[in-house]
Amino acid sequence: MARMTTGVDVGSRSTVLLSGKPRGNTFALSEVRIEEHGELELPERWETLGADAKPRGTAIGLTGRNVNVRYTQVPRLPDWQLRNLMRFEVKEIGGQAGAEVASDFNVLPELPEIEGEDVVLLAMARESHLEEHLIGLESIGGKLDHFCPNAVALYNAWLHYGVVEDDTVLLANIGHEYLDVAVVRGADLLFARNLSGGSALFDAALSERFGISLERAEGIKREMVDLTPGAGAGGGNQEKACRASQGPAAQVLDLLKSAILFCKSQIKLSGLRVDRLLLCGGGSRLKGLDSYLAAGLGMPVEKFDPFAVVDTKALDPESLQALDDFTTEAVVALGLATGAARADAYKIEIVPERIQRSRDFWGGKLLLIAAAALALSFLSWRAFTESTKLESTRVEVSRMNSQLDRARRADAATAELADRNRELSKLLRELWLDLGSGEQVARAIGAMGRSMPEDLWLVELNAREAAPANLGLEEGERLPVMHIEGRAREGTESPALVFEDFVQSMQRELNSARMAPGLSPDFERFTLDLTLLGLVQPSAAGAAGGGVESIEGEGR
Repeated sequence: MARMTTGVDVGSRSTVLLSGKPRGNTFALSEVRIEEHGELELPERWETLGADAKPRGTAIGLTGRNVNVRYTQVPRLPDWQLRNLMRFEVKEIGGQAGAEVASDFNVLPELPEIEGEDVVLLAMARESHLEEHLIGLESIGGKLDHFCPNAVALYNAWLHYGVVEDDTVLLANIGHEYLDVAVVRGADLLFARNLSGGSALFDAALSERFGISLERAEGIKREMVDLTPGAGAGGGNQEKACRASQGPAAQVLDLLKSAILFCKSQIKLSGLRVDRLLLCGGGSRLKGLDSYLAAGLGMPVEKFDPFAVVDTKALDPESLQALDDFTTEAVVALGLATGAARADAYKIEIVPERIQRSRDFWGGKLLLIAAAALALSFLSWRAFTESTKLESTRVEVSRMNSQLDRARRADAATAELADRNRELSKLLRELWLDLGSGEQVARAIGAMGRSMPEDLWLVELNAREAAPANLGLEEGERLPVMHIEGRAREGTESPALVFEDFVQSMQRELNSARMAPGLSPDFERFTLDLTLLGLVQPSAAGAAGGGVESIEGEGR
Protein backbone atom coordinates (compact mmCIF):
# COMPACT_ATOMS: atom_id res chain seq x y z
CA MET A 1 0.00 0.00 0.00
CA ALA A 2 1.33 3.47 -0.94
CA ARG A 3 2.42 5.59 2.01
CA MET A 4 1.37 9.16 2.75
CA THR A 5 4.07 11.72 1.98
CA THR A 6 4.37 15.49 2.21
CA GLY A 7 6.20 17.96 0.03
CA VAL A 8 7.06 21.38 1.46
CA ASP A 9 8.51 24.29 -0.54
CA VAL A 10 9.51 27.07 1.84
CA GLY A 11 9.98 30.21 -0.23
CA SER A 12 10.87 33.74 0.77
CA ARG A 13 7.29 34.98 0.14
CA SER A 14 5.13 31.87 0.62
CA THR A 15 5.25 28.33 2.00
CA VAL A 16 3.44 25.50 0.19
CA LEU A 17 2.60 22.15 1.81
CA LEU A 18 1.00 19.29 -0.15
CA SER A 19 0.22 15.86 1.35
CA GLY A 20 -1.07 12.77 -0.40
CA LYS A 21 -0.11 9.44 -1.89
CA PRO A 22 0.22 7.89 -5.35
CA ARG A 23 -2.89 6.35 -6.86
CA GLY A 24 -2.24 4.59 -10.13
CA ASN A 25 -0.68 7.08 -12.55
CA THR A 26 -1.78 10.12 -10.56
CA PHE A 27 -1.33 11.57 -7.10
CA ALA A 28 -4.25 11.83 -4.66
CA LEU A 29 -3.97 15.00 -2.57
CA SER A 30 -5.31 14.84 0.98
CA GLU A 31 -4.10 18.19 2.34
CA VAL A 32 -3.06 21.56 0.92
CA ARG A 33 -1.67 24.43 3.00
CA ILE A 34 -0.38 27.58 1.31
CA GLU A 35 0.64 30.50 3.49
CA GLU A 36 1.93 33.89 2.29
CA HIS A 37 4.31 35.67 4.61
CA GLY A 38 6.66 38.62 4.62
CA GLU A 39 10.37 38.57 5.28
CA LEU A 40 10.56 36.02 8.11
CA GLU A 41 13.42 33.88 9.34
CA LEU A 42 13.36 30.34 8.04
CA PRO A 43 12.01 28.59 11.19
CA GLU A 44 9.27 31.24 11.48
CA ARG A 45 8.12 30.55 7.93
CA TRP A 46 7.36 26.99 9.04
CA GLU A 47 5.26 28.23 11.92
CA THR A 48 2.86 29.95 9.50
CA LEU A 49 1.64 26.48 8.48
CA GLY A 50 0.12 25.98 11.93
CA ALA A 51 0.98 23.75 14.86
CA ASP A 52 -1.65 21.22 13.77
CA ALA A 53 0.05 20.49 10.45
CA LYS A 54 2.20 17.59 11.75
CA PRO A 55 3.41 16.46 8.31
CA ARG A 56 4.84 12.93 8.02
CA GLY A 57 7.31 11.61 5.45
CA THR A 58 8.27 15.17 4.63
CA ALA A 59 10.42 16.03 1.63
CA ILE A 60 11.72 19.61 1.90
CA GLY A 61 12.81 21.61 -1.13
CA LEU A 62 16.21 23.30 -1.33
CA THR A 63 17.25 26.20 -3.52
CA GLY A 64 19.52 29.21 -3.46
CA ARG A 65 23.08 29.62 -2.29
CA ASN A 66 22.75 27.01 0.48
CA VAL A 67 22.58 24.12 -2.01
CA ASN A 68 25.22 23.28 -4.59
CA VAL A 69 24.56 21.03 -7.58
CA ARG A 70 27.56 19.72 -9.49
CA TYR A 71 28.13 17.34 -12.38
CA THR A 72 30.95 14.82 -12.67
CA GLN A 73 31.71 12.64 -15.68
CA VAL A 74 33.16 9.31 -14.53
CA PRO A 75 33.87 5.89 -16.02
CA ARG A 76 31.15 3.33 -15.32
CA LEU A 77 31.97 2.02 -11.86
CA PRO A 78 30.44 -0.43 -9.39
CA ASP A 79 28.15 1.25 -6.86
CA TRP A 80 30.61 0.94 -3.97
CA GLN A 81 33.42 2.58 -5.93
CA LEU A 82 31.12 5.38 -7.07
CA ARG A 83 30.04 6.01 -3.46
CA ASN A 84 33.66 6.23 -2.33
CA LEU A 85 34.49 8.62 -5.17
CA MET A 86 31.57 10.91 -4.33
CA ARG A 87 32.40 10.78 -0.61
CA PHE A 88 35.93 11.94 -1.39
CA GLU A 89 34.66 14.80 -3.56
CA VAL A 90 32.18 15.94 -0.90
CA LYS A 91 34.95 16.02 1.73
CA GLU A 92 37.16 18.05 -0.58
CA ILE A 93 34.42 20.59 -1.38
CA GLY A 94 33.31 20.82 2.24
CA GLY A 95 36.87 21.43 3.34
CA GLN A 96 37.27 24.24 0.80
CA ALA A 97 34.00 25.85 1.90
CA GLY A 98 34.90 25.55 5.57
CA ALA A 99 31.46 24.20 6.44
CA GLU A 100 29.85 20.86 7.18
CA VAL A 101 27.76 19.63 4.26
CA ALA A 102 25.27 16.81 3.70
CA SER A 103 24.99 15.31 0.25
CA ASP A 104 23.49 12.74 -2.08
CA PHE A 105 24.08 11.81 -5.69
CA ASN A 106 22.47 9.96 -8.56
CA VAL A 107 23.53 8.98 -12.05
CA LEU A 108 21.80 10.72 -14.93
CA PRO A 109 20.05 8.47 -17.46
CA GLU A 110 22.54 6.99 -19.91
CA LEU A 111 23.47 9.46 -22.65
CA PRO A 112 24.05 7.88 -26.08
CA GLU A 113 26.50 10.68 -26.95
CA ILE A 114 28.82 9.61 -24.11
CA GLU A 115 30.00 6.02 -24.53
CA GLY A 116 31.40 4.07 -21.60
CA GLU A 117 30.95 6.89 -19.07
CA ASP A 118 28.29 8.15 -16.67
CA VAL A 119 27.34 11.68 -15.66
CA VAL A 120 26.77 11.95 -11.91
CA LEU A 121 24.58 14.65 -10.37
CA LEU A 122 25.96 15.51 -6.92
CA ALA A 123 23.90 17.75 -4.62
CA MET A 124 25.31 19.25 -1.40
CA ALA A 125 23.72 21.46 1.26
CA ARG A 126 25.06 23.22 4.33
CA GLU A 127 24.25 21.38 7.54
CA SER A 128 23.48 24.71 9.23
CA HIS A 129 20.79 25.51 6.65
CA LEU A 130 19.27 22.05 7.01
CA GLU A 131 19.24 22.47 10.78
CA GLU A 132 17.15 25.64 10.45
CA HIS A 133 14.60 23.73 8.41
CA LEU A 134 14.56 20.93 11.00
CA ILE A 135 13.87 23.41 13.80
CA GLY A 136 10.89 24.74 11.87
CA LEU A 137 9.65 21.26 10.94
CA GLU A 138 9.88 20.03 14.53
CA SER A 139 8.03 23.13 15.74
CA ILE A 140 4.90 21.94 13.91
CA GLY A 141 5.35 18.28 14.87
CA GLY A 142 6.62 17.16 11.49
CA LYS A 143 8.91 14.25 10.66
CA LEU A 144 11.61 14.46 8.00
CA ASP A 145 12.03 12.05 5.12
CA HIS A 146 14.72 13.93 3.19
CA PHE A 147 15.76 17.19 1.53
CA CYS A 148 15.79 17.52 -2.24
CA PRO A 149 16.82 20.30 -4.67
CA ASN A 150 13.81 22.11 -6.09
CA ALA A 151 15.14 21.56 -9.61
CA VAL A 152 15.02 17.76 -9.14
CA ALA A 153 11.49 18.03 -7.69
CA LEU A 154 10.51 20.07 -10.75
CA TYR A 155 11.74 17.21 -12.96
CA ASN A 156 9.74 14.60 -10.99
CA ALA A 157 6.58 16.71 -11.36
CA TRP A 158 7.14 16.86 -15.12
CA LEU A 159 8.07 13.19 -15.43
CA HIS A 160 4.89 11.93 -13.74
CA TYR A 161 2.28 14.57 -14.59
CA GLY A 162 3.52 16.39 -17.70
CA VAL A 163 2.91 15.62 -21.37
CA VAL A 164 6.22 13.88 -22.07
CA GLU A 165 7.23 13.75 -25.74
CA ASP A 166 10.50 13.11 -27.58
CA ASP A 167 11.56 16.76 -27.66
CA THR A 168 13.92 18.62 -25.32
CA VAL A 169 12.21 20.82 -22.74
CA LEU A 170 13.53 23.52 -20.44
CA LEU A 171 11.58 23.62 -17.17
CA ALA A 172 11.84 26.84 -15.16
CA ASN A 173 10.41 27.57 -11.73
CA ILE A 174 10.68 31.35 -11.20
CA GLY A 175 10.59 32.07 -7.50
CA HIS A 176 10.98 35.38 -5.71
CA GLU A 177 14.76 35.24 -5.28
CA TYR A 178 15.84 32.11 -7.20
CA LEU A 179 15.31 30.37 -10.49
CA ASP A 180 15.19 26.53 -10.52
CA VAL A 181 15.74 24.95 -13.94
CA ALA A 182 15.79 21.45 -15.40
CA VAL A 183 16.55 20.33 -18.95
CA VAL A 184 14.72 17.16 -20.00
CA ARG A 185 15.06 15.18 -23.23
CA GLY A 186 12.06 12.91 -23.63
CA ALA A 187 11.72 11.39 -20.16
CA ASP A 188 15.44 11.68 -19.34
CA LEU A 189 16.89 14.35 -17.08
CA LEU A 190 19.93 16.08 -18.60
CA PHE A 191 20.49 18.98 -16.23
CA ALA A 192 19.09 20.44 -13.00
CA ARG A 193 20.30 23.56 -11.23
CA ASN A 194 19.27 26.56 -9.17
CA LEU A 195 20.25 30.11 -10.17
CA SER A 196 20.15 33.42 -8.31
CA GLY A 197 17.51 35.70 -9.77
CA GLY A 198 13.74 35.78 -9.79
CA SER A 199 10.78 38.11 -9.55
CA ALA A 200 12.59 40.16 -6.87
CA LEU A 201 14.62 41.67 -9.76
CA PHE A 202 11.46 43.41 -10.97
CA ASP A 203 10.58 44.65 -7.46
CA ALA A 204 14.05 46.17 -7.03
CA ALA A 205 13.93 47.91 -10.45
CA LEU A 206 10.43 49.35 -9.84
CA SER A 207 11.36 50.43 -6.30
CA GLU A 208 14.35 52.35 -7.65
CA ARG A 209 12.43 53.81 -10.61
CA PHE A 210 9.53 55.13 -8.51
CA GLY A 211 11.40 55.64 -5.23
CA ILE A 212 9.00 53.46 -3.28
CA SER A 213 9.25 50.45 -0.94
CA LEU A 214 9.68 46.94 -2.25
CA GLU A 215 6.18 46.04 -1.00
CA ARG A 216 4.57 48.84 -3.06
CA ALA A 217 6.79 47.99 -6.03
CA GLU A 218 5.51 44.41 -5.90
CA GLY A 219 1.94 45.72 -6.14
CA ILE A 220 2.79 47.87 -9.20
CA LYS A 221 4.48 44.84 -10.81
CA ARG A 222 1.29 42.83 -10.53
CA GLU A 223 -1.06 45.60 -11.63
CA MET A 224 0.77 47.57 -14.32
CA VAL A 225 3.62 45.60 -15.89
CA ASP A 226 3.00 43.93 -19.27
CA LEU A 227 6.04 42.50 -21.04
CA THR A 228 4.22 41.33 -24.16
CA PRO A 229 6.32 42.45 -27.15
CA GLY A 230 4.54 45.20 -29.06
CA ALA A 231 1.92 45.79 -26.36
CA GLY A 232 1.07 49.47 -26.09
CA ALA A 233 1.62 51.04 -22.70
CA GLY A 234 -1.26 52.89 -21.05
CA GLY A 235 0.86 55.94 -20.53
CA GLY A 236 1.98 57.59 -17.35
CA ASN A 237 3.08 55.24 -14.57
CA GLN A 238 2.24 52.08 -16.54
CA GLU A 239 4.63 53.05 -19.30
CA LYS A 240 7.34 53.80 -16.72
CA ALA A 241 6.70 50.48 -15.00
CA CYS A 242 6.92 48.54 -18.27
CA ARG A 243 10.15 50.30 -19.26
CA ALA A 244 11.66 49.72 -15.81
CA SER A 245 10.78 46.00 -16.10
CA GLN A 246 12.62 45.50 -19.38
CA GLY A 247 15.99 45.26 -17.61
CA PRO A 248 14.94 42.54 -15.11
CA ALA A 249 13.14 40.65 -17.91
CA ALA A 250 16.38 40.68 -19.93
CA GLN A 251 18.22 39.36 -16.85
CA VAL A 252 15.77 36.45 -16.53
CA LEU A 253 16.17 35.78 -20.27
CA ASP A 254 19.94 35.76 -19.89
CA LEU A 255 19.68 33.37 -16.92
CA LEU A 256 17.69 30.91 -19.02
CA LYS A 257 20.14 31.20 -21.92
CA SER A 258 23.06 30.68 -19.56
CA ALA A 259 21.31 27.62 -18.09
CA ILE A 260 21.12 26.07 -21.58
CA LEU A 261 24.78 26.86 -22.28
CA PHE A 262 25.80 25.57 -18.86
CA CYS A 263 23.87 22.34 -19.53
CA LYS A 264 25.73 21.83 -22.80
CA SER A 265 29.13 22.36 -21.17
CA GLN A 266 28.43 20.30 -18.04
CA ILE A 267 27.25 17.17 -19.85
CA LYS A 268 29.39 17.68 -22.96
CA LEU A 269 26.47 17.99 -25.41
CA SER A 270 27.48 20.97 -27.54
CA GLY A 271 24.86 20.22 -30.21
CA LEU A 272 21.91 20.09 -27.81
CA ARG A 273 18.84 22.03 -29.01
CA VAL A 274 16.03 22.99 -26.65
CA ASP A 275 12.59 22.86 -28.28
CA ARG A 276 10.33 24.59 -25.74
CA LEU A 277 10.18 26.29 -22.35
CA LEU A 278 7.66 25.49 -19.58
CA LEU A 279 7.21 28.03 -16.79
CA CYS A 280 5.91 27.74 -13.24
CA GLY A 281 6.50 29.50 -9.92
CA GLY A 282 5.14 32.82 -8.67
CA GLY A 283 7.34 34.84 -11.06
CA SER A 284 5.75 33.20 -14.09
CA ARG A 285 2.51 35.08 -13.33
CA LEU A 286 4.03 38.34 -14.59
CA LYS A 287 1.90 39.45 -17.52
CA GLY A 288 3.52 38.97 -20.93
CA LEU A 289 6.66 37.29 -19.52
CA ASP A 290 5.98 34.08 -21.48
CA SER A 291 5.67 36.03 -24.75
CA TYR A 292 8.79 38.06 -23.99
CA LEU A 293 10.83 34.91 -23.30
CA ALA A 294 9.44 33.17 -26.41
CA ALA A 295 10.64 36.06 -28.57
CA GLY A 296 14.03 36.18 -26.86
CA LEU A 297 14.66 32.42 -26.95
CA GLY A 298 13.06 31.70 -30.29
CA MET A 299 10.99 28.81 -28.95
CA PRO A 300 7.43 28.19 -27.71
CA VAL A 301 6.85 29.09 -24.06
CA GLU A 302 3.93 27.65 -22.06
CA LYS A 303 2.74 27.44 -18.47
CA PHE A 304 3.33 24.11 -16.74
CA ASP A 305 0.20 22.92 -14.87
CA PRO A 306 0.60 19.32 -13.60
CA PHE A 307 -2.53 19.58 -11.44
CA ALA A 308 -4.72 18.91 -14.47
CA VAL A 309 -4.11 15.17 -13.86
CA VAL A 310 -3.86 15.24 -10.03
CA ASP A 311 -6.69 13.77 -7.94
CA THR A 312 -8.14 16.53 -5.70
CA LYS A 313 -11.41 14.84 -4.69
CA ALA A 314 -10.38 14.51 -1.03
CA LEU A 315 -9.72 18.25 -0.59
CA ASP A 316 -12.16 20.54 1.20
CA PRO A 317 -13.44 23.66 -0.64
CA GLU A 318 -11.00 25.97 1.16
CA SER A 319 -8.01 23.83 0.16
CA LEU A 320 -9.29 23.57 -3.40
CA GLN A 321 -9.55 27.36 -3.61
CA ALA A 322 -6.04 27.80 -2.20
CA LEU A 323 -4.67 25.33 -4.75
CA ASP A 324 -6.52 27.11 -7.55
CA ASP A 325 -5.09 30.48 -6.46
CA PHE A 326 -1.52 29.21 -6.14
CA THR A 327 -1.36 26.43 -8.74
CA THR A 328 1.87 27.61 -10.32
CA GLU A 329 3.59 28.07 -6.93
CA ALA A 330 2.65 24.51 -5.82
CA VAL A 331 4.41 22.62 -8.64
CA VAL A 332 7.68 22.08 -6.73
CA ALA A 333 5.83 20.87 -3.60
CA LEU A 334 3.98 18.32 -5.76
CA GLY A 335 7.29 17.09 -7.20
CA LEU A 336 8.75 16.79 -3.69
CA ALA A 337 5.83 14.69 -2.41
CA THR A 338 5.94 12.54 -5.53
CA GLY A 339 9.68 11.96 -5.23
CA ALA A 340 9.25 10.78 -1.64
CA ALA A 341 6.32 8.49 -2.45
CA ARG A 342 7.15 6.82 -5.75
CA ALA A 343 9.87 4.21 -6.18
CA ASP A 344 10.26 5.14 -9.88
CA ALA A 345 11.00 8.80 -9.15
CA TYR A 346 14.47 10.23 -9.70
CA LYS A 347 16.01 10.25 -6.23
CA ILE A 348 18.23 12.87 -4.63
CA GLU A 349 17.72 12.45 -0.87
CA ILE A 350 19.90 14.65 1.32
CA VAL A 351 19.75 13.82 5.03
CA PRO A 352 21.50 15.78 7.83
CA GLU A 353 24.24 13.91 9.62
CA ARG A 354 22.49 13.74 12.99
CA ILE A 355 19.36 12.30 11.38
CA GLN A 356 21.44 9.86 9.37
CA ARG A 357 23.29 8.70 12.47
CA SER A 358 19.99 8.09 14.22
CA ARG A 359 18.67 6.14 11.23
CA ASP A 360 21.87 4.14 11.02
CA PHE A 361 21.53 3.29 14.71
CA TRP A 362 17.88 2.33 14.59
CA GLY A 363 18.12 0.68 11.21
CA GLY A 364 21.61 -0.75 11.51
CA LYS A 365 23.42 -0.84 14.84
CA LEU A 366 20.30 -1.37 16.92
CA LEU A 367 19.27 -4.08 14.53
CA LEU A 368 22.68 -5.69 14.99
CA ILE A 369 22.35 -5.46 18.78
CA ALA A 370 18.89 -6.98 18.65
CA ALA A 371 20.16 -9.63 16.26
CA ALA A 372 23.07 -10.39 18.61
CA ALA A 373 20.71 -10.67 21.61
CA LEU A 374 18.40 -12.87 19.62
CA ALA A 375 21.34 -14.97 18.47
CA LEU A 376 22.57 -15.31 22.07
CA SER A 377 19.12 -16.39 23.22
CA PHE A 378 18.90 -18.82 20.38
CA LEU A 379 22.35 -20.24 21.13
CA SER A 380 21.46 -20.68 24.82
CA TRP A 381 18.26 -22.46 23.91
CA ARG A 382 20.10 -24.48 21.29
CA ALA A 383 22.82 -25.44 23.79
CA PHE A 384 20.19 -26.65 26.27
CA THR A 385 18.26 -28.63 23.68
CA GLU A 386 21.45 -30.03 22.16
CA SER A 387 22.78 -31.11 25.59
CA THR A 388 19.47 -32.90 26.20
CA LYS A 389 19.74 -34.51 22.78
CA LEU A 390 23.37 -35.44 23.51
CA GLU A 391 22.40 -37.29 26.70
CA SER A 392 19.61 -39.08 24.88
CA THR A 393 22.02 -39.91 22.08
CA ARG A 394 24.54 -41.35 24.53
CA VAL A 395 21.87 -43.63 26.03
CA GLU A 396 20.82 -44.65 22.55
CA VAL A 397 24.45 -45.31 21.55
CA SER A 398 24.92 -47.56 24.61
CA ARG A 399 21.76 -49.47 23.69
CA MET A 400 22.82 -49.79 20.07
CA ASN A 401 26.31 -50.99 21.11
CA SER A 402 24.69 -53.77 23.14
CA GLN A 403 22.55 -54.72 20.18
CA LEU A 404 25.65 -54.60 17.95
CA ASP A 405 27.54 -56.96 20.27
CA ARG A 406 24.64 -59.41 20.25
CA ALA A 407 24.39 -59.14 16.48
CA ARG A 408 28.11 -59.80 16.09
CA ARG A 409 27.90 -62.88 18.30
CA ALA A 410 24.88 -64.12 16.36
CA ASP A 411 26.71 -63.44 13.09
CA ALA A 412 29.75 -65.42 14.24
CA ALA A 413 27.54 -68.33 15.33
CA THR A 414 25.67 -68.18 12.03
CA ALA A 415 28.90 -68.21 10.05
CA GLU A 416 30.10 -71.20 12.07
CA LEU A 417 26.82 -73.03 11.45
CA ALA A 418 27.01 -72.18 7.75
CA ASP A 419 30.51 -73.68 7.51
CA ARG A 420 29.35 -76.78 9.37
CA ASN A 421 26.31 -77.02 7.11
CA ARG A 422 28.52 -76.88 4.02
CA GLU A 423 30.69 -79.66 5.42
CA LEU A 424 27.67 -81.82 6.25
CA SER A 425 26.14 -81.09 2.86
CA LYS A 426 29.33 -82.25 1.16
CA LEU A 427 29.43 -85.41 3.29
CA LEU A 428 25.74 -86.02 2.61
CA ARG A 429 26.33 -85.80 -1.12
CA GLU A 430 29.24 -88.19 -1.00
CA LEU A 431 27.20 -90.70 1.03
CA TRP A 432 24.26 -90.25 -1.25
CA LEU A 433 26.40 -90.86 -4.33
CA ASP A 434 27.93 -93.97 -2.77
CA LEU A 435 24.52 -95.26 -1.84
CA GLY A 436 23.09 -94.37 -5.22
CA SER A 437 26.00 -95.92 -7.10
CA GLY A 438 25.67 -99.27 -5.34
CA GLU A 439 21.92 -99.33 -5.70
CA GLN A 440 22.23 -98.30 -9.34
CA VAL A 441 24.68 -101.16 -10.12
CA ALA A 442 22.47 -103.73 -8.40
CA ARG A 443 19.34 -102.62 -10.20
CA ALA A 444 21.07 -102.29 -13.59
CA ILE A 445 22.47 -105.85 -13.35
CA GLY A 446 19.08 -107.16 -12.30
CA ALA A 447 17.40 -105.39 -15.22
CA MET A 448 19.97 -106.73 -17.69
CA GLY A 449 19.42 -110.27 -16.40
CA ARG A 450 15.76 -109.92 -17.25
CA SER A 451 16.15 -107.97 -20.52
CA MET A 452 19.35 -109.19 -22.22
CA PRO A 453 18.49 -111.15 -25.44
CA GLU A 454 20.34 -114.34 -26.14
CA ASP A 455 21.84 -112.80 -29.28
CA LEU A 456 23.63 -110.06 -27.31
CA TRP A 457 26.71 -110.65 -25.19
CA LEU A 458 27.98 -108.47 -22.40
CA VAL A 459 31.59 -107.44 -22.95
CA GLU A 460 32.17 -104.76 -20.29
CA LEU A 461 30.28 -103.14 -17.37
CA ASN A 462 31.64 -100.40 -15.11
CA ALA A 463 30.41 -97.58 -12.85
CA ARG A 464 32.13 -94.18 -12.65
CA GLU A 465 31.35 -90.57 -11.72
CA ALA A 466 31.01 -88.55 -14.90
CA ALA A 467 28.93 -85.93 -16.66
CA PRO A 468 28.19 -87.25 -20.16
CA ALA A 469 26.38 -84.64 -22.21
CA ASN A 470 24.31 -87.31 -23.97
CA LEU A 471 22.41 -87.93 -20.72
CA GLY A 472 21.07 -84.33 -20.66
CA LEU A 473 22.73 -83.38 -17.36
CA GLU A 474 23.39 -79.73 -16.52
CA GLU A 475 26.85 -78.35 -17.23
CA GLY A 476 29.24 -79.17 -14.41
CA GLU A 477 26.92 -81.76 -12.81
CA ARG A 478 28.70 -85.09 -12.10
CA LEU A 479 26.81 -88.26 -11.12
CA PRO A 480 27.52 -92.05 -10.99
CA VAL A 481 27.01 -93.42 -14.49
CA MET A 482 26.75 -97.11 -15.55
CA HIS A 483 28.67 -97.85 -18.76
CA ILE A 484 27.70 -101.06 -20.56
CA GLU A 485 29.45 -102.44 -23.66
CA GLY A 486 28.45 -105.57 -25.64
CA ARG A 487 28.29 -107.20 -29.01
CA ALA A 488 25.92 -109.23 -31.10
CA ARG A 489 26.45 -112.97 -31.57
CA GLU A 490 27.72 -113.87 -35.03
CA GLY A 491 24.97 -114.71 -37.42
CA THR A 492 22.38 -112.67 -35.53
CA GLU A 493 19.71 -111.43 -37.84
CA SER A 494 18.88 -107.68 -37.58
CA PRO A 495 21.22 -106.87 -34.68
CA ALA A 496 20.02 -103.24 -34.69
CA LEU A 497 16.43 -104.35 -33.97
CA VAL A 498 17.59 -106.73 -31.30
CA PHE A 499 19.56 -103.93 -29.62
CA GLU A 500 16.58 -101.56 -29.87
CA ASP A 501 14.36 -104.16 -28.15
CA PHE A 502 17.01 -104.51 -25.45
CA VAL A 503 17.11 -100.73 -24.83
CA GLN A 504 13.33 -100.51 -24.67
CA SER A 505 13.17 -103.43 -22.25
CA MET A 506 15.78 -101.75 -20.03
CA GLN A 507 13.80 -98.50 -20.16
CA ARG A 508 10.71 -100.34 -18.98
CA GLU A 509 12.62 -101.98 -16.18
CA LEU A 510 14.28 -98.72 -15.18
CA ASN A 511 11.67 -96.19 -16.19
CA SER A 512 13.29 -93.31 -14.16
CA ALA A 513 16.68 -93.80 -15.78
CA ARG A 514 18.35 -91.51 -18.27
CA MET A 515 19.90 -93.61 -21.05
CA ALA A 516 22.25 -92.94 -23.94
CA PRO A 517 22.41 -95.97 -26.33
CA GLY A 518 25.07 -96.25 -29.03
CA LEU A 519 25.54 -98.71 -31.94
CA SER A 520 28.62 -99.27 -34.09
CA PRO A 521 28.34 -98.77 -37.85
CA ASP A 522 28.56 -102.52 -38.49
CA PHE A 523 25.81 -103.08 -35.90
CA GLU A 524 27.97 -105.70 -34.15
CA ARG A 525 29.00 -103.59 -31.07
CA PHE A 526 26.79 -101.49 -28.80
CA THR A 527 27.13 -99.20 -25.77
CA LEU A 528 24.62 -98.04 -23.19
CA ASP A 529 25.22 -95.26 -20.62
CA LEU A 530 22.57 -94.80 -17.93
CA THR A 531 22.00 -93.13 -14.59
CA LEU A 532 19.19 -93.41 -12.11
CA LEU A 533 20.24 -90.35 -10.05
CA GLY A 534 19.79 -87.38 -12.39
CA LEU A 535 16.42 -86.26 -11.01
CA VAL A 536 16.89 -86.88 -7.27
CA GLN A 537 18.47 -84.46 -4.72
CA PRO A 538 20.39 -85.63 -1.62
CA SER A 539 17.86 -83.94 0.69
CA ALA A 540 15.10 -86.03 -0.82
CA ALA A 541 17.23 -89.16 -0.48
CA GLY A 542 17.98 -88.36 3.13
CA ALA A 543 14.32 -87.75 3.90
CA ALA A 544 13.37 -91.10 2.25
CA GLY A 545 15.88 -93.11 4.21
CA GLY A 546 18.14 -93.92 1.21
CA GLY A 547 16.12 -96.94 -0.14
CA VAL A 548 15.42 -97.99 -3.68
CA GLU A 549 12.17 -96.07 -3.53
CA SER A 550 14.06 -92.82 -3.18
CA ILE A 551 16.00 -93.45 -6.39
CA GLU A 552 13.06 -94.37 -8.59
CA GLY A 553 10.50 -91.99 -7.11
CA GLU A 554 7.04 -92.26 -8.53
CA GLY A 555 8.30 -94.39 -11.45
CA ARG A 556 8.35 -97.42 -9.19
